[in-house]
Amino acid sequence: MAVPKKKTSKSRRDMRRAHHHLGAVNAHECPNCGELKLPHHVCTSCGQYDGREVVATAEA
Repeated sequence: MAVPKKKTSKSRRDMRRAHHHLGAVNAHECPNCGELKLPHHVCTSCGQYDGREVVATAEA
């Protein structure tokens, strides 16, 4: 059975895992304004979440 001769340092381990969190951004269309937004987030353009206004936006 293969056994490592030396302990892997925290620095080397973390450098190997540096890109594990990267992935495709799965943006969805806002049902109110049609802009792209992240799922389970408030829309940055219209301020709505789950069909109701959460953040008041300045309407010009």
